[in-house]
Amino acid sequence: MKGNILTPEGWVHGALRHGVLIDAIEGSPVDPDSNGDDYILPGFIDVHVHGGAGRDMMEGGDAPHVIAAMHAQYGTTSLLATTMTAPLEDIRQALDAIGAACRARGKKEARILGVHLEGPYINSGKLGAQPPYAREATLDEVKSFDDQAPMRLITVAPEIDGHMELVRQLANAGIRVQIGHTNGGYEVGVQALEHGAAGFTHLFNAMPGLHHRDPGMVGAALAHGEYAEIIPDLLHVHPGAIKTALRCIPKLFCVTDSTAAAGMPDGEYMLGRQVVHKCMGGVRLADGTLAGSTLTMDQALRNLVKIGLPLADASRRVSTNAADYLGETRRGRLAPGCHADFVVLDRELNIKAVYIEGEAL
Repeated sequence: MKGNILTPEGWVHGALRHGVLIDAIEGSPVDPDSNGDDYILPGFIDVHVHGGAGRDMMEGGDAPHVIAAMHAQYGTTSLLATTMTAPLEDIRQALDAIGAACRARGKKEARILGVHLEGPYINSGKLGAQPPYAREATLDEVKSFDDQAPMRLITVAPEIDGHMELVRQLANAGIRVQIGHTNGGYEVGVQALEHGAAGFTHLFNAMPGLHHRDPGMVGAALAHGEYAEIIPDLLHVHPGAIKTALRCIPKLFCVTDSTAAAGMPDGEYMLGRQVVHKCMGGVRLADGTLAGSTLTMDQALRNLVKIGLPLADASRRVSTNAADYLGETRRGRLAPGCHADFVVLDRELNIKAVYIEGEAL
């Protein structure tokens, strides 16, 4: 594959040679604006995917495969299947299907790396679009979930009784913990980070905002966070707030928080047990509450460039930073020995080709 290749050392004009892994990148340093060739970027990594193509992760069955195939078409080469707050039997049904999909990737599907358990360990006062099934967490329950499918990331409201110590236990077990759907303030956020929390779930959304006399959870993220996810659909978060986060959080990365409505026409879809409505480019509950998104990662990249990020920086925000966050050292970068996960974009940043572990879609 030839073009302007984004490597960890910068842009190279040349050829990327690969099998399942990248064998070599041959060429010389280049300013990609100096020619009209295609861009070759690391495949996108999305750690917050609820659905797509009319299907929802909570359905179980073949839903994870259908969703992973749809997102692959938009350049996502690996993802975390994300659950909802729900009754225990619903969560277990979803995890059985996700676990099976993790073990056996289907043809032309994004690699499902594991689970982002977004619920049920959240604050019932900050549900957002989550159904009202929030409850306190136990380490034994998390371990039983992990037996079904690998728990890579768990969203926790740390102010709930027992959750602060659980944050420490999960972090010690190698599971990334994000603060989200929380009513906790600045001090709670700082304490959770000290206990091992690593990031923040859809920054700014479903958490106390910033005020100069009450910094809130957003203030804790901006002052102390190294990582946080953000939804750059330009609907969930104003471009000015995105720019604020970019200046404050060194390894801010993008997620879609995509629902079954992603890649589909306007209409009604399911998000867990709730009906959501896609219209005017967004997804909402009947009362108007934002309920995930229709975003795909290629559009996330274009939106970042639209608000002023250089393409190389935008690429890191949709790929490398998330890989680093998950400890995926052979994904999210184009270098010999890494998985041949990459996207080819034209000069308008539209997808021309997608390769997942060396396989062309």
